[in-house]
Amino acid sequence: MRAQEWTYDTLTEQTDTFETASPQDILAWSLDTFGSGLVMATGFGLSGIVLAHHLAQISPETTVFYLETDLLFSETYALRDHLAERLGLSFQPVHSGVSLERQRQEHGPDLWTHSPDQCCFIRKVLPLRRFLADKTAWITGLRRDQSAARANIRIVEWDEANGLVKINPLAFWTKKEVWRYIQQHDLPYNPLLDDGYTSIGCMPCTRPVAPGEDLRAGRWAGFAKTECGIHVQPKAA
Repeated sequence: MRAQEWTYDTLTEQTDTFETASPQDILAWSLDTFGSGLVMATGFGLSGIVLAHHLAQISPETTVFYLETDLLFSETYALRDHLAERLGLSFQPVHSGVSLERQRQEHGPDLWTHSPDQCCFIRKVLPLRRFLADKTAWITGLRRDQSAARANIRIVEWDEANGLVKINPLAFWTKKEVWRYIQQHDLPYNPLLDDGYTSIGCMPCTRPVAPGEDLRAGRWAGFAKTECGIHVQPKAA
């Protein structure tokens, strides 16, 4: 089936069959179906590490990319390098082309402190949209237990915002299952997770999470914002 023929309706039957499938089977189907048009995104979180480990075993040549915002933690870059060496993968940076200095000149200093949506749009949403423009499908580490906004994600769904198929092989996994996999395979992870962080993005917009808080409560604290925008679908007219 050609990319333009994949829609919400045509994917419904396919995604239902995957509710009892393993991530390996989902990835194998994805690779067989989309071939070189398939890419994987990672922010080097736990789910991304699990998927990278799977992908390294079955298709290490698949493009794995991350959004280079110029604002990531040093621990994140160190983890990237460790994973590349351990798994034999190459992580491709996707950059906005807008330096922090240029952003400061055009929008004022520290845009994220007063307009985080605009900052995310410049440094993440637009670069992702451009990068995915000639792709047919992308893999993410989204899970339903990460937040209320993600509770109803499908394993395979149509990404209306970017115009391609989106695959979430760990949608039905829990945080406990992800941690168990990390420990069983002795995989490296971001040491900030041992310091109370539960979702790690850009330095200025990430803080540790208090006991009982939502897993993404540490992102954009003080704002009514829990998503950067790359996983937000446009509202129906």
